[in-house]
Amino acid sequence: MDVISLARGAPAPELLPLEELADCAAAVLAREGKTILTYGSGAGYAPLRALIGEWFGVHPGRVVLTNGSLQALDLLARRARSQTVLVEYPTYDRAYKVLLGSGVSLVTGTVDADGLDPASVDAVLAAERKPAFIYTIPTFQNPTGTSMTLARRQRLAAFAARRDIMLVEDDPYRLVRFDGEPVPALFDLSGKETVYMSSFSKTIAPGLRVGWVIAPERLADELADAAGDTYITPVQLGQAIAYEFIARGSFAPNLERVNAQLKARRDAMLAALGKRFAGARWTRPEGGYFVWLELPFGTDARELLARAEGVAAVAGTEFTATANFVRLAYSFAAPDEIEEGVARLAAAA
Repeated sequence: MDVISLARGAPAPELLPLEELADCAAAVLAREGKTILTYGSGAGYAPLRALIGEWFGVHPGRVVLTNGSLQALDLLARRARSQTVLVEYPTYDRAYKVLLGSGVSLVTGTVDADGLDPASVDAVLAAERKPAFIYTIPTFQNPTGTSMTLARRQRLAAFAARRDIMLVEDDPYRLVRFDGEPVPALFDLSGKETVYMSSFSKTIAPGLRVGWVIAPERLADELADAAGDTYITPVQLGQAIAYEFIARGSFAPNLERVNAQLKARRDAMLAALGKRFAGARWTRPEGGYFVWLELPFGTDARELLARAEGVAAVAGTEFTATANFVRLAYSFAAPDEIEEGVARLAAAA
């Protein structure tokens, strides 16, 4: 029996624009191979920095390109060694590991159906020393798929400004929206004073390893220096390919195609859950990659997944949540596979 993966938070192969990217790679190598295949600035490929700066209305000097946005978080976390960082509960498992591995102490604010609750942040920080920063994924959060409401974003941005706490917004799923209306980023609500991270992993291809961080200029310079000290130069070839892909006008139609396919997968998952998990609850995301399944209290998702045959998913304990949660990813499997995968999971419940 082939295993159906509802665990992988990655795009299915058919979502990747393979032929177009191959053509972009050939073009940039022919045009700029002698420069992009050698060492470059720790801040990354200048044309792409300028383009991202234009998108977000900031000077390119504030943009640092990284090997995926997780690398940006790692660079920020190193600055916070032996300090406290506030994260969401539950939170992205890799971010959790990066932060702990950097030697920070973690405190948590609660995520519910409306995203991170600023009241929980306020309550925690009333009893804690000032954190080095607050880390949040406000849009289609990993693992829950929830999004922070506008009112909460406004309150959190105002709270961070009032307390002079750095706010780090991880936003890789913002453009992967197929329902509802976009909500302003915390970055925009703060007057572009907060730290903003994202990547092209969900909108073009994760294997390019092209992420970025926008920060106040002095911090951006510090991060670029730290990047250079860590890996000398980021993956300029991947950055140049991403730039070429955008400059050709391929980004918007590719995103429309990807979102249409992801919507079909999300719809298949919600329909399958409605059919198979009558005694459970789950989120209904308007975009992104994930549904957060809450099983009846007392259920141990780890045991359920161990019993399930031919399907993989991720237990909530990986994200610091209680054991009765499961993260289901709909980005990698086809709609018919999702339906079958949920059926296999339900058979083990």
